[in-house]
Amino acid sequence: MTAEGNDIAEQFGRLEEQITDLGRVLARQATSLDRLVDADRARAAQAKAGADLPLLVDLLALYTDARTCAVSAAEEADRAAFEALADGLDRLITGRGGTLVVPVAGDGFDAAVMDAVDIRDAPGESARRTVADLVRPGLRVGQRSVRAAAVIVYR
Repeated sequence: MTAEGNDIAEQFGRLEEQITDLGRVLARQATSLDRLVDADRARAAQAKAGADLPLLVDLLALYTDARTCAVSAAEEADRAAFEALADGLDRLITGRGGTLVVPVAGDGFDAAVMDAVDIRDAPGESARRTVADLVRPGLRVGQRSVRAAAVIVYR
């Protein structure tokens, strides 16, 4: 190859390296922008959840009252109406970013989302530290436990 051909090949080599470097820079910038957008969305969702927190607490109280009324209703029609109301409140809570904590008998006790308000003797060894009964449901918003579920636990 001639000296002029070597010079052109060398220039193409440098140009190829520069294009590769530019591609890496653009990829890093795109990743950084994606992280910034994701962080901004997470902050907005967290701010929205924080703004709705008093509403979610009130909805939880209404949900609890509706479930209590459903259990104690004398008429089947009343029971069905209160259960429908509670189901609607459940959907509202979920739609606003909350999660109901409703452990059932046999679930393992989780101190992060449950308060043991009473204890009972376990019917067997395998039932120890499990939920015996639910007293009041709880509420979580994201990873935060806003209201712990009140449960009776087997010891």
